[in-house]
Amino acid sequence: MSVKVNCGVGVVSSGGGEGHNVFVYGSLLADEVVKILLKRVPRSASATLHGFHRFKIKERVYPAILPLHDKHVTGRVLLGISGPELDILDEFEDVEYTRSDVEVSLKDNDEKLQVHTYVWSNQNDPNLYGEWDFEEWKQAHVNDFVKMTDGFMQELELPESKPRVQTYESFYNQAKDKPFEP
Repeated sequence: MSVKVNCGVGVVSSGGGEGHNVFVYGSLLADEVVKILLKRVPRSASATLHGFHRFKIKERVYPAILPLHDKHVTGRVLLGISGPELDILDEFEDVEYTRSDVEVSLKDNDEKLQVHTYVWSNQNDPNLYGEWDFEEWKQAHVNDFVKMTDGFMQELELPESKPRVQTYESFYNQAKDKPFEP
């Protein structure tokens, strides 16, 4: 398994022990997806990331965030993520995203917290548009995304695993090729 590591990223206290705190804003808002990846659903806190916008991506069901003045993204912070769990999240987010350190405001008490999040790598991507909506995604895509995530984790166990983007594309291309079954 190849893991990209950002040098200089520190461990942040999460209150109940040491670990990384990760702001999530897309498919990782779904406990079912997190549980497949991490084999648990960690404690979390609702949060807002100011100065960013959550975009839809053409021909993808997951979102991207990029810095954008006067915008904000709501999500949650996964608390106490271990080093190996962070490696899995890095693999899952793949080369399309860059793990970045940002400051979020917790919803319950407006406390500021330094966290990691995954920012879209291509700042000039012409495939970004509109605003991605979690509830809409959940109704339309969560079941297939859970199956794809399970396939990604199985693939990750193999000596020559495919990147998540390839797993995603092959899963969704197979789904398109299947005849409709009522």
